[in-house]
Amino acid sequence: MKIKRYILTLVLGTLSLGTFAQLNTDRITAIGKNALYYEDYVLSIQYFNQVIRLKPYLTEPYFYRSIAKIQLEDFQGALKDCNTAIDHNPFSPGYYYTRGFIYYRLEEWEKAESDYTQALFFSPENHTYLLLRADTRAQLKRYDEALEDIELLLHREPHSASFWSEKGRICLAKRDTLAALSALEQAAEYDKTNPAVWSALGVTNLMLNEEDKAYVQLTQAINLGSKWAGDFTNRGIIHYHRHNYRGALSDYDQAVKIAPQDADVYYNRGVLRQEVGDYNNALEDLQTAIELAPERTEMRYQRGLVEMQLKQWKEVVEDMNTLIARYPYFLPAYYMAAQAETHQGHTKEAYKYRKQAYDLEQRKEDIQAAQPNTDIQIADAQPPKRDRRKEFSSSMAQKQTELSEDEEKYRSPARGAVQKRYQDVVNEAHIVLSYYSKDLTLRSTNYYHHLVEYINQNGIMPAAMRFTSQELALTAEMVDFHFAEITQLSNRIDRAPNADLYFARAMEFAIVQDYTSAIDDCTRALSLTEAKSPLTVIATFCRANWRYRLVEYQRANGEKVATANMDYDIMLRDYDQVIAMQPDFSFAYYNKANTLCAQHEWKDAIENYTKAISVDPELAEAYFNRGLTYIYTGENEKGLADLSKAGELGIYQAYNLLSRFK
Repeated sequence: MKIKRYILTLVLGTLSLGTFAQLNTDRITAIGKNALYYEDYVLSIQYFNQVIRLKPYLTEPYFYRSIAKIQLEDFQGALKDCNTAIDHNPFSPGYYYTRGFIYYRLEEWEKAESDYTQALFFSPENHTYLLLRADTRAQLKRYDEALEDIELLLHREPHSASFWSEKGRICLAKRDTLAALSALEQAAEYDKTNPAVWSALGVTNLMLNEEDKAYVQLTQAINLGSKWAGDFTNRGIIHYHRHNYRGALSDYDQAVKIAPQDADVYYNRGVLRQEVGDYNNALEDLQTAIELAPERTEMRYQRGLVEMQLKQWKEVVEDMNTLIARYPYFLPAYYMAAQAETHQGHTKEAYKYRKQAYDLEQRKEDIQAAQPNTDIQIADAQPPKRDRRKEFSSSMAQKQTELSEDEEKYRSPARGAVQKRYQDVVNEAHIVLSYYSKDLTLRSTNYYHHLVEYINQNGIMPAAMRFTSQELALTAEMVDFHFAEITQLSNRIDRAPNADLYFARAMEFAIVQDYTSAIDDCTRALSLTEAKSPLTVIATFCRANWRYRLVEYQRANGEKVATANMDYDIMLRDYDQVIAMQPDFSFAYYNKANTLCAQHEWKDAIENYTKAISVDPELAEAYFNRGLTYIYTGENEKGLADLSKAGELGIYQAYNLLSRFK
């Protein structure tokens, strides 16, 4: 179904969010829901923010904002909104279902089960709620209760393949393999075209050592278009056991294509290649497997066997030492290390390993640790396909491997599952005065301050100035224009110097990144202004910003800055002077906090971010940077709460950090 996405273009092209807030809140909510439907999660949050500001007593905006946050994996923020929705309306089953889903994703199973139960109290016939409660009870290992829920669903819909599949999955978790097999056979009877059902049947029969049946069922899953690497891996295992190495290698190759980040598929293919004498490729596969799963120490034994064949004696000893450190009673590792040392002519070291192995053999009662499994591993059972049409599908279905497809789908970086797009862990930049600013429509930060009117109304600037945290890069034409402005202003200063002209030229120098000249002109302007005048406040603020830029630029380019600490002190004095003259100037607190962060003065930085927020509770950048600072200092809970708030206020990059730090 093709639908024209005209809504966002219309809104962003004709109205700001501030203008829209004056309109009917029902209409704003409707547009927010449309944005949510089209997976513009960050934008939808901004619309719901507007409604909440105007009518905080409404319920729907909190609920829909929680759904948007769920899609961005901001589960703590979503939980807070969902709690508010339930406080406003404790009789909606959908609200409890949503909160149960959040608790499920947070792995708070007891709370999730309680909410699903409450949702069922209001809507006892809802299959989705019952299915999810069964799943949650299975997570709690309350398998009998989970099966009661599934049996109730099957009583209502005895021919539902998805319910039979779910029963099979729970029986497998309960380790009742025969009951799982029976349930999955029923699922296959009612849905013969579902590859997931045949896949689960194949794995179950493989666990029962029924390889002939498993082979037929796995092949059926593959023929039906299965995209699960485990089907190819498990069929490859059967080929391997039948000594059909060509067939096994073909299946393993396909598994690697489907799951290039799965250590098991490389491990299994490596073992197979070793079996057929392809040692170099076997070593490459085993190395990849170990890189993907370095905690799987036992895989080093298999690599050691291959290294022995390739006469890589030093590497053998390294792998065996790693293995011994984890499995001190695994005797083959000692003998293999001894053999490798012997080949290197290290007689004393070889004797040491053999002596350790001999001593361990004499104390057999102490050898209790399980030996590593060096046989080909069976892939875990794939969960049968669930009918979760009403579930939050994007959050559940999208994986990191699908990121490139997602980026292709969404041309704007603020669209879709933005939490999957990697974000560097760096503070938001200073808020500065500039001609040029990137489009920050999504952010709730109010970049206006009345002081800027003095600059824009005195007529000496070539264009209106604005505060921004993200300046645009200059084109060659822009650079030529500003150099021409510098020349013109210099001529005027030569004829009749005054504070306005010096400040105007300082701004032009800053635009072309000649910060030294900008600071000098700014100081001249300040020497000619009256105390506490608007120009004094603005010029002092800008001088601190430019000095910060100069020091950071010098450091980034590897220049030694002997006066850096003194420069930071001067910046901080300038910011303090601005704050003393204009206590409601939130940007001064914010930039001062950034400067303190650069000096690793975390406590003072947090204090100043907090002051900035107290002046402007919607200063998104302050929440973002304070969140990172809290995390730097080990206060993760506070940090995640601030990042959540920053995301809510439009800094969509916060959602990637939330998904990583949590």
